[in-house]
Amino acid sequence: MGVCLRYCPNRAEAEDALQNTFVKIFTRLDQYRGQGPFEAWARRIAVTTSLHALEQHRLRHPSPGADLEAEAADLPAAEPSAVEQLQAADLLALLATLPPGYRTVLNLYAVEGYSHQEIGELLGIAEGTSKSQLARARRLLETRLAAHHHPQLP
Repeated sequence: MGVCLRYCPNRAEAEDALQNTFVKIFTRLDQYRGQGPFEAWARRIAVTTSLHALEQHRLRHPSPGADLEAEAADLPAAEPSAVEQLQAADLLALLATLPPGYRTVLNLYAVEGYSHQEIGELLGIAEGTSKSQLARARRLLETRLAAHHHPQLP
């Protein structure tokens, strides 16, 4: 469920993606070759199923997220100590505020361990786009972390 929640836009769609993941795992058990951990194989199915759910959500509910992504490119970097002071729940909440494209690439790269080439193939984007989305996601996250720890005084 944690994998599905990282990629899907809300809990209901994450639950649907999880159910679809289990259906795919059970119907494709014969495709598991035992050449690696079962958990890694199942996780990859969860990721691809969740990415498909995210794409379907985007098709049903287009959003003006591109404007946020363009603005994020020009944001300044924050102090690195902000991450050290952050609680896990705060970090998850901040990650959820990232534009979907940024959040997806960040999760695939930093959490799941995919390479930029693999991310490009999974999402149908260029490898360079994956790299730039990751860099922009990090910058935006750093800026939001700094704002979280140093709010403007009234």
